[in-house]
Amino acid sequence: MKQTGFIGFPDARMKAVVIPDFFFTDLLPLIDDLAELKLTLHCFWLLNEQEGRLRYLRGSDLRGDEILLESLNLDNDLRTPQQALEDALERAVARNTLLRMDIETGEPESEDALSEDWYFMNTVKGRQTVALIRQGRLNELQEIIPQEARLKVERPNVFIMYEQNIGLMTPMIAEQLRDMERSYPPDWITEAFEIAVSRNKRALRYIQAILKRWETEGKEDDEHEITGRTTEEGRRRDYLPDEFSGIIRG
Repeated sequence: MKQTGFIGFPDARMKAVVIPDFFFTDLLPLIDDLAELKLTLHCFWLLNEQEGRLRYLRGSDLRGDEILLESLNLDNDLRTPQQALEDALERAVARNTLLRMDIETGEPESEDALSEDWYFMNTVKGRQTVALIRQGRLNELQEIIPQEARLKVERPNVFIMYEQNIGLMTPMIAEQLRDMERSYPPDWITEAFEIAVSRNKRALRYIQAILKRWETEGKEDDEHEITGRTTEEGRRRDYLPDEFSGIIRG
């Protein structure tokens, strides 16, 4: 049974958790998901507990954090705590609150291959640490992961692309974006976003229409498919037919 009320802070000396004032002035007004808010505050607490230069959070530790999961067991939320956590992580990364780095060990696609997701708070120290790791200049890293570990090549995440180019992400949109990642090559998705932005058609349905057309009719990489230019005199056409262009008005 859930606790229904807070009994108050104890009289004993309590340890303070440092939260930058920018959280309240710049970040808090942007957060519109309770799970994301709870995750963000929980990350501040966990990172405050750490010492040393390399301060980060493992995704596996967050997914096994009983206090965090209990806080995400929200009333009137159809998501499980685990689903709420995954959505919150995606939102925090897309919002640029957390910096994500993927670490791989073992041979790719082999039985001993392991993949970890690490999260750093997007502070000056967090950004410096990520930069040093990418450059292979952080000695503390060698004490944590094997020497053969590889940083996965980072590419724009579909959630980041959506937040930066389209708008705020809801759980329903997040699920559609996951389906998109499972259904289409990453290069297609990136190119579809670029086309939508260049034509000022900033809508997920328009991007989905581009990808669906490539799937059914085949994707051509010729320059005229992207720009409308062709070497054949007089042949110029829009990238998408009118019925796709008008879909964002529906």
